Amino acid sequence: MPARSPTGARLVSLVCAAQVLVQIGAFFWPALLPQMIPLWGLTNSEAGWITGIFYAAYIVGVPVLVTLTDRLDAKLVYLFGVGCTVAGHLLFGLYADGFWPALATRALTGIGWAGTYMTGLKLLADEVDEKLMSRAVAGHAASIGVAGALSFSCAGLLAARYGWQSAFIAAGLSAAVAWLLVAMWVPRRAKPGPASGSGPALFDFRPVLRNRSAMAYSLGYCVHTLEMSALRGWGVAFLGFVAASSGTGETILTPTLVLTALGLIGTAASVLGNEAAIRMGRRRLIGLAMLGSIALGGSIGFLGVRSYPLAVALLLFYGFIVWLDSSSLTAGTAGTAEPSRRGATLAVHSTLGYAGGFVGPLMIGFTLDLAGGMSTTAWGMAFLGVAVLMLLALAVFWFIRPRELTGDRTAG
Repeated sequence: MPARSPTGARLVSLVCAAQVLVQIGAFFWPALLPQMIPLWGLTNSEAGWITGIFYAAYIVGVPVLVTLTDRLDAKLVYLFGVGCTVAGHLLFGLYADGFWPALATRALTGIGWAGTYMTGLKLLADEVDEKLMSRAVAGHAASIGVAGALSFSCAGLLAARYGWQSAFIAAGLSAAVAWLLVAMWVPRRAKPGPASGSGPALFDFRPVLRNRSAMAYSLGYCVHTLEMSALRGWGVAFLGFVAASSGTGETILTPTLVLTALGLIGTAASVLGNEAAIRMGRRRLIGLAMLGSIALGGSIGFLGVRSYPLAVALLLFYGFIVWLDSSSLTAGTAGTAEPSRRGATLAVHSTLGYAGGFVGPLMIGFTLDLAGGMSTTAWGMAFLGVAVLMLLALAVFWFIRPRELTGDRTAG
């Protein structure tokens, strides 16, 4: 007999467990950035490219891979993505020895994430009703957030004990376990596409772009991800600079541990923010989160360099604000998408988001190099540039005024 399709909590648990195993190695590179820059003789811009190429490859892969889930079994697309992730991590650990091999293998990992992140979300979005959509998205985001947070500490611990190569090999093996979990326990779904001449064209994104509400949430997500990737991509390096320049000695709050705490705090903020959006209105919550990001982003680089404890406190608070509207933005896109075009809509949403994710680390790296290297002024200008982009995103979001979701208290 064919395996019964998992429903409710079981499906959510399976998908979320797999996402944790896939995502756990995603931030090994930025976690190890301070030691890899001198080890390979990289410039800040080159380091930014290696961080950003993950997002650039995602941008290339996600419009095709996620849109295909409107026609093909999402499980097959997901397994392909996990396979690319396994290969990318293992090849990085075994063969990367400088800029170009690292760039190529991180790109492969980015393609893998294009086939797993929104594909996993699509599996859940297709199974829940509109009123539960928001919380399903928040749960999915929480699993990824926890794994991303643990990624920093895992990288530091593994690299300290066994070397940086072993850390990436372990990440590849973890993703391989995720592949087996999904292959064995998530049944295939017979989901044929529309017959010829009926239904929407698969790669026609024009109706998605005309959906003003979905696009408003997606454009907000673009700059949100830019800010988030800049913070995660350079947070360890920023704290390392502050520690060195302020003469901070050994402390239990190491940069990698702080970034782990930031990820966990951000995950909690994302879930709490989504619940707040349900109660107070999605547009209002997102607007307040963006205003907070503008204020903190514009000041953290200038103020945080004064002392290491202050930098840690500001970074953690900044992370809370940055993640506060994460689930709310994605749930807004998924909830206001046309059901027959949800895969294509999430593909556009994710493409815009990771376009921002690609730009964020590069912005920081280029700004640091243009300012003559890491300094108080350079870090201040780098984060200020991110805050200016968030201000523009807020203006666009307020101008479009997207719809609330069914179940949000202020929904009409």
